[in-house]
Amino acid sequence: MTRPSWAPEGIDLDRPSASRVYDYFVGGMHNFEIDRALARRIEAFTPNVAHTMRANRELLRRIVRYLVEDANVTQFLDLGSGIPTVGNVHEVAQARNPEVNVVYVDIDPVAVAHSRALLEGDSRTAVVHADAADPDGVLADPLVTGLLDFDRPIAVLMMGVLHFLPDAADPAGAVARLQEAVVPGSYLAISHATADGQPEEVLAAQRLSDRTATEIVLRSKEEIGGYFHNWTLLEPGLVHLPLWRPEHGDDVGTAPADSGAFGGLARKR
Repeated sequence: MTRPSWAPEGIDLDRPSASRVYDYFVGGMHNFEIDRALARRIEAFTPNVAHTMRANRELLRRIVRYLVEDANVTQFLDLGSGIPTVGNVHEVAQARNPEVNVVYVDIDPVAVAHSRALLEGDSRTAVVHADAADPDGVLADPLVTGLLDFDRPIAVLMMGVLHFLPDAADPAGAVARLQEAVVPGSYLAISHATADGQPEEVLAAQRLSDRTATEIVLRSKEEIGGYFHNWTLLEPGLVHLPLWRPEHGDDVGTAPADSGAFGGLARKR
């Protein structure tokens, strides 16, 4: 197949990419037929999967709006940022405060390459190719230290990334290291896929994720809540994605548990 300009050399176009599958589900244009084929197989098991992906993106937007408008946060570290689509963190945040700085971090070189092309010339954003499982590497990156002031509060976003880290990668330890690096008044947002209350077809769809470079690990609400450690969860706590401060009652839907994931926001005291 012809390699598009946004896909750098060295990217394997013959194997589906988790970030490109996600891009397809949220309506993006940066995916290939091999990604769409896997997405269709997942959809065959779980027809509402696109709704789940969009629910996660909508939660991200609500959290960013709250952090900028109500908590006066001006710095964001977004881990597992993926391929930017309409309404990403910098767009939502900077529309409300043009002085917000955002650093995107992703392990997928396709996501990183496209992000850098999209954000070229934007002095208030940076894109880092790094692994969320290596927080010390993230924190030491000159793009991170050059754009974010760790003497002031930072919002750490880990939306839909921790379920790509197996237990052997110590996701709890990675989160704790990031929490340690930021000052009181900082925030941590997490969304994470769960097996709690999910039917067998959802679990079967999850098993298909081992065809990508990163398998999804479903965890319980208790396990996900543990990642916040001793930080203070803001109301309504750790809930199914549509239940976190919906803007309109209709946004919740009739079965919020169908999102198949929990999300929450916590503050460092």
